[in-house]
Amino acid sequence: MSEADLISRARRGDEAAWEALVREHQEPIFRLAYLLLSDAHDAEDVAQETFIRAFRALHTFDTARSLRPWLLTITSNLSHNKRRSLGRYLGALRRVYAEPEPVAHIGERSAQQWEAETLWQAVKKLNPNEQEVVYLRYFLEMSEAEMASTLQVAPGTVKSRLHRAMNRLRAVVDQEFPALREERQA
Repeated sequence: MSEADLISRARRGDEAAWEALVREHQEPIFRLAYLLLSDAHDAEDVAQETFIRAFRALHTFDTARSLRPWLLTITSNLSHNKRRSLGRYLGALRRVYAEPEPVAHIGERSAQQWEAETLWQAVKKLNPNEQEVVYLRYFLEMSEAEMASTLQVAPGTVKSRLHRAMNRLRAVVDQEFPALREERQA
């Protein structure tokens, strides 16, 4: 059954159709929320709220378009709102009271894990808009057209934002994480 058929059935109150749509899109929705919020519980809340809002507004959705970018736009907006409402203070408290990783595990991590974690830290140094385009393109593997639809901007704007974000990321890696650059060249 096509996505448009499922949407049509869900609009008429077919719970199974709505559940099929949720199952199809829940992973990328959660992943984007998690990438933007860095907290699994907050990401779950945002993902849930995304589907609630989408269901309530499903009658306004244009079925000629893909549902995924529309849902990701809702997710992005809710994540930005959540981040603003929580503020940096709560994030700082979580980091202060989080249990540190035992020293024994540090040596056991593979080079690939280290590289992924270090790159994640570098991406976190970017501003939220730069982080978002990097997440959409490289973590969710969206095309530029899907990104443009999700961000509600022109494809050219996506290209320029992504270009600036990648240049900024290179600068962050060079300045703050030079071992990551060295690891890639080795």
